[in-house]
Amino acid sequence: MSGSTDRESSASFGDSDQRSEEMHRTIEAWVDDLVDHVDEAQASETFQEWLDIQSRFHDYSYRNTLLITLQCPEATKVAGYQAWQEEFDRHVQEGESAIWIWAPIIAKQCPECGKSPSYHEQSDCEYDETPPEEWDRGLVGFRPASVFDVSQTEGEPLPELKTAATGDAGNLVSTLEDAANDFNVDVEIVGSEEWIHGQAEGICKPRRSDERPLVVVRDRENEADLAVTLVHELAHALLHGAISDPLARDAQELEAESVAYIVGRYCGLDTSNSSFYLAAWAGDDPDMIRERLGRISRTAQHLIDAIDEQAQR
Repeated sequence: MSGSTDRESSASFGDSDQRSEEMHRTIEAWVDDLVDHVDEAQASETFQEWLDIQSRFHDYSYRNTLLITLQCPEATKVAGYQAWQEEFDRHVQEGESAIWIWAPIIAKQCPECGKSPSYHEQSDCEYDETPPEEWDRGLVGFRPASVFDVSQTEGEPLPELKTAATGDAGNLVSTLEDAANDFNVDVEIVGSEEWIHGQAEGICKPRRSDERPLVVVRDRENEADLAVTLVHELAHALLHGAISDPLARDAQELEAESVAYIVGRYCGLDTSNSSFYLAAWAGDDPDMIRERLGRISRTAQHLIDAIDEQAQR
């Protein structure tokens, strides 16, 4: 995959009357580049391998997701003991404690009362139009079932998508913190040992209408990636924090990461790995990025202007 590299991707816009128009044209061209990168990412062997693995993990109900989080807050991918062996060629490590969830019980059920044959015999239901062996199968109850997080297993590695930005961030992180204050957004950078948000690199917490949004990002050695994550979460604060009927999460992520790609590229960072991030959210239609160009472009311009203003102080 082709990608921007360090200063090749940076740009500068003069103070002329045409600055805004020039910036918009450049951003539009960069969005075209990003769409091409996402197309390439989706077609790549790396992404297809990652997609295949993701398809083998089950989606869990809200209740089970809550149970998993309560028992293992850092859990990211869970599967049953045998599933880890048979589906992923990994093994649960000795001494690991199971994470308990509710698993559905699927069995033949009475068309009238919905009970399984064994419970139906003991019930007051008098349905007898068809024999139990002809009943359709359906959900008749739940049972406790054990699963384990990937961190509790060892074996063949799962494919990962490299989404981190690289390059020389200079003092961009502190510049962004100052710019965030101008946007009435609070920023916290939290050490890894204190991070409580699982695999997320950053979060944006909308508050009440009379409060400032809060952006929290996980600290890391790669300051380029830290800066781009901060831009991503600031984009959420600016684009989505005050919307009463928010966009679907995939659309929100697409917009925020597109802004992060553009602002990071403007600052001379290599943000080409954003294409993998967006491939995972954009599905089969990366052209959605172009469709949202106006919102993406305006937000990127606001952040770029704020960065330049802070740099001149």
